[in-house]
Amino acid sequence: MAKKETPRKQEKTLRPRTSESAISPWEEMERWFERAARQGWLRPALWEWPSHLESIGALHSGVPKVDVVDRDAEVVVRAELPGVAKDDLDVTVTDDSVTLKAHTSHVEKEEKGEYYRREMSYGEYQRTVSLPHAVDGEKARATFNDGVLELTLPKVEKTSRKRVKVE
Repeated sequence: MAKKETPRKQEKTLRPRTSESAISPWEEMERWFERAARQGWLRPALWEWPSHLESIGALHSGVPKVDVVDRDAEVVVRAELPGVAKDDLDVTVTDDSVTLKAHTSHVEKEEKGEYYRREMSYGEYQRTVSLPHAVDGEKARATFNDGVLELTLPKVEKTSRKRVKVE
């Protein structure tokens, strides 16, 4: 009986990737996330994520919202500091930056018969903001109302260039 030959599988030769067809690790990761999103793997996390971030608030995320306004003669810095008491706020000014340090603490207790509940929350952060112009920290003014800090920092006058004769 004649032996029947099985057809050989055609062998594939692997070619090394050239620089034109190479995929960077970032592109591979991006493709993986796109596939995961299409297949629904990330969907539950994406549904909950935005609302979760909104509930955290500026203080708990560690970064307060800050506006810097460059006016003609002054720089104004406004920062939202919810839940911060005036005594728990430390503001330092250099020629070209402002540093805000703050901490909050809140303790809530409830007792009803044998029921006892106590909740504590603590938050702390520090943020340094670069200023668009050199300022005079000695003449700075600060107000703090309803959790909003407003710093008014007068600008330092620019010094004119002077030529120095080299002897």
